[in-house]
Amino acid sequence: MALWCALVVVLLFSPQQDFLAEGLKALDANQPAAAEPLLRQAVQADANDFAAHFNLALALSLEQKDDEAILELRRTLELKPGLYQADTNLGTLLLRNKRAAEALPVLKEAAGSMPQEARANLLYAQALYETSDPAQAEQYYRAAAALDPKSAAAQSGLAHSLLKQSKLAESEEHFRAAASLDARYRDDLLEVAAEYEKSKMVAEAVTIYREFPENAAAKARLGQILIATGNLAAAIPGLESAVKESPSLFNRLALADAYKTNKQIDKAVEQLQFAAASDPANYDVHMGLGRELRDQRKFVPAAEQFRAAAKIRPDSVKAWNELAAVLVVNEDYAGGLAALDRVRALGKEVAGDYYYRAISLEKLKQPKPAMEAYRQFLAADAGKMPDQEFQARQRIRIIENELNRR
Repeated sequence: MALWCALVVVLLFSPQQDFLAEGLKALDANQPAAAEPLLRQAVQADANDFAAHFNLALALSLEQKDDEAILELRRTLELKPGLYQADTNLGTLLLRNKRAAEALPVLKEAAGSMPQEARANLLYAQALYETSDPAQAEQYYRAAAALDPKSAAAQSGLAHSLLKQSKLAESEEHFRAAASLDARYRDDLLEVAAEYEKSKMVAEAVTIYREFPENAAAKARLGQILIATGNLAAAIPGLESAVKESPSLFNRLALADAYKTNKQIDKAVEQLQFAAASDPANYDVHMGLGRELRDQRKFVPAAEQFRAAAKIRPDSVKAWNELAAVLVVNEDYAGGLAALDRVRALGKEVAGDYYYRAISLEKLKQPKPAMEAYRQFLAADAGKMPDQEFQARQRIRIIENELNRR
């Protein structure tokens, strides 16, 4: 938090108090860099003056010198135990530096000494929340919200603590309250939508996502939910809008899935092509695009995608197998054999690999190795592809007859 407690002191006439007075003037003028050396001199003049230590800490904190400020506040509390302003400022700094566990005791003391102070309750609630005690945090956030009904931070904190306890409907209520007080908290409502999804409360999640037509991520998520529930007509326009506003990989893939499910294959391929261009190192995108192109019998561009995937993951048997298949079907037998050799080197050959190898070898005028590959296919396939097995037996007989005539 950026709010700090100030400490009003009664100044006496002395050199030490002169330094303190001048330092306070600089702080009042929002000149912490000018205040710091004056307040250091005040501390040097009287090391036991808790007010000098406190105000030096304030100057240091405003200069973002948090470690030094924390030390000065700890010294202040040694000299003046239980000083509310020091407790809250120290707690604020510790929270700012992700040291919530250290902040707990001083903020507990502050909240206990000033239970009617909204700020003390709010800070202690934050420390409890950040140390994984959402139930206790809820209690103090409620107190802060009651003491300061216009505090968006208190409403937001209460909403988050309720969310952590899976009190989703009540959490949504307080997220909305925070947003009504301060529009900067509005997007936090999307956290509830995500939790509604996890809890299979899809209708509630959809209601929230529909409230964010300007948010590309929310529109994309809404589109995915609508696809999953079979409402493609409603999903695609939102996903198209999401891609237009934020053409991220996530959004493009979501739109591609929607197009594919709606049998708009050309549009799905177009989105996958954009996705591959935007993230050329993405193995899964290349594989997905390659398979769509393969299914459209666009074997050359499909091979390019499978080759790209294999380059990214040279140990991917799937990529090499897909590449081999489209190359052989496209009558690039030498290329197909090269891809099959990569599968063999990985020790992952399956029946289909032997079949494509046999076809390639036969086309390349290598009858004996081709016949052996057909036999390996028959041994490995075990009746799973009867049509190909029939063809393999036929080819073996034809090759044998040709070899016997030589």
